[in-house]
Amino acid sequence: MREGALIGPIIVAIGLVVAGIAVAVVGALLQTADASAELRLERAEAETARLRTEVETLHTGLRDAEAKIKHLAEEVALTASAAPMPQGDAGLNVTLPTPELEQDERHGSTEEMTEVMKLAKTRFNKGITQPGNRVMLELLGVPRDTKTVDCSGVTQPHLKSLLETRQIGPITVTMIRPALDSLERIIAKLGESEPEIYGALGTAGALCVRLIRGSDSAWSNHSWGTAIDLKLQGRLDGFGDGGTQFGLLLLAELFNEEGWYWGATYSREDSMHFEVGVETLLKWQAEGKL
Repeated sequence: MREGALIGPIIVAIGLVVAGIAVAVVGALLQTADASAELRLERAEAETARLRTEVETLHTGLRDAEAKIKHLAEEVALTASAAPMPQGDAGLNVTLPTPELEQDERHGSTEEMTEVMKLAKTRFNKGITQPGNRVMLELLGVPRDTKTVDCSGVTQPHLKSLLETRQIGPITVTMIRPALDSLERIIAKLGESEPEIYGALGTAGALCVRLIRGSDSAWSNHSWGTAIDLKLQGRLDGFGDGGTQFGLLLLAELFNEEGWYWGATYSREDSMHFEVGVETLLKWQAEGKL
């Protein structure tokens, strides 16, 4: 009886010891699992933060690259037009009109003046140099105290004193006075030789102080009141399509006679744009008009 009486308590004691060991083991396992999960979570958060930083860096680099591409495109447009154009370059999509075709076209109807023609670039801007920012800044100075990408007013006192708004034929224009005088002669000749085009003439703007699109330093030549954009029958010529409205071909001859540079010979054709050439600006300076 005495031995039987001891077996029960011994079994109970063994059970309690086993239970305690089991609890301790389970607790240790849970602590290990919690620590491991927390460590993995911390590592995942750190990796996520690193990847976010890399993505933001890539986005910044992409934005900078896009801005540089736009700036380079504008610089090419400014400089390439001054380079000599090779004769017979198939890549220019240029055809030289025959004298017979030109004679017939000169007497076309009003509807034909906005017809898009293939552009013979080598016919125009002979002996006329497109003015870059360096020339404009030397002759007329910085047009505005603060840079802007939107059309704004002139703040430079001397340049401001040269500006005038004038009704010239069918259009009202704000430019510097010698440019207005020259434009008056051009429009008067147009009225005599091409009255239909004269009556259909409109403007898309002249004075507009702003930076070239995509640039943070180069000013548009419209900023000095020496450039103008023209339209016919309310229609703008398509930009960069390699062609030009027929009426603008006739206008370009008159502008070239007065020493204005035609934007149609830019690397990306801009046929509605006319600006005073370097030679004419230097002549005006020598005459004390600037």
